[in-house]
Amino acid sequence: MDCDVLIIGAGIQGAAIAGAAVRRGYRVRVIEQFSRPAEGTSSRSSKLIHGGLRYLETGQFRLVRQCLREQRTLLRERPELVSLTPFHIPVYTSTTRPAWKIAAGLWLYRLLGGHRFTRVPESRWHSLDGLNTQNLSTVFRYFDAQTDDRALTAAILADARTTGAAIEFSTCLEQVECLSNGCRVHCSTLSGEKEITAAVLVNATGPWVNRVLQRITPRPTPLDIELVQGTHIIVPGVLNQGIYYLEAPRDQRAVFVMPWQGQIMIGTTETPYSGDPADVQPLETEKRYLLEVYNHYFSNRLGLKDITGAFAGLRVLPAGTGRAFTRPRDTVLHCSDSAPRVISIYGGKLTSHAHTAEKAMKLVKRITDSGQ
Repeated sequence: MDCDVLIIGAGIQGAAIAGAAVRRGYRVRVIEQFSRPAEGTSSRSSKLIHGGLRYLETGQFRLVRQCLREQRTLLRERPELVSLTPFHIPVYTSTTRPAWKIAAGLWLYRLLGGHRFTRVPESRWHSLDGLNTQNLSTVFRYFDAQTDDRALTAAILADARTTGAAIEFSTCLEQVECLSNGCRVHCSTLSGEKEITAAVLVNATGPWVNRVLQRITPRPTPLDIELVQGTHIIVPGVLNQGIYYLEAPRDQRAVFVMPWQGQIMIGTTETPYSGDPADVQPLETEKRYLLEVYNHYFSNRLGLKDITGAFAGLRVLPAGTGRAFTRPRDTVLHCSDSAPRVISIYGGKLTSHAHTAEKAMKLVKRITDSGQ
């Protein structure tokens, strides 16, 4: 075998799994279709390392506790990339979630491992970056963390490479043959075709996950998923007080308004997507939606012409009925009986990448120990 573990995808999940595997003594290779890491969803997130305060509404307490634990680890181990940041939740007379409910959620968040929260005195509301104070009843202030998602992914991948992982960019998977003792992977590179053999194959391709499975023989059984597009826009401005966690007036979704590289980033949306993940682009309807949220809460009104940048990424969510906003956000690691040496990662949060990597290592060990 050329390697013990071959990882397809150099996003945050693939990078973390590569690091975890090489630390355990496995021979590891990573192949990535793009020319650098984190070209997909891992560079198109909300740039937050957070526990998921809103997940408490849907009872995802285990996920919140896990993410908050991972957040504290990242704050300790990657202080140059992950920093604690104040978040503000304004509550108006028209807000659908009453102040007592938000306070209860923040108390629970704190008990599950979050940081302190307070109420901003009314005498300080004027300092909140132009926030509309008409009919404002209270403002909560708590702490979560912010990061540069692309830089974080690159740093984790660089650590994996330093400790022995081989990383190959501009390498596209073409076909995979799963045998009793391993996988034979056929790839195309800038210099031609190549073949790699591996004991275990990890499919960490994010929204491409089921497209990759279609190239494997025998064909693994995929999970039923939906791709949901999330768009962010960048507008001029400065936020001195941190991040604003807002309730969208149209549909009551959570939207963040946050400082980003000397400007303001607003996101995100939830739009069903069915095309090629490589073709995802922000929609004008999404841009208008995000501007509507911003203009509802801040005094300096903005239009489409004020947008200086925009990007869109894709979430992998379990198929189901109801709004994507309320779907479970758990990461699922899936092995099919028809291809037991292939591990597919479905979903995955930026915050909990290390936890996902540990779960993947248990599967890798089980497969290699059993000789499946």
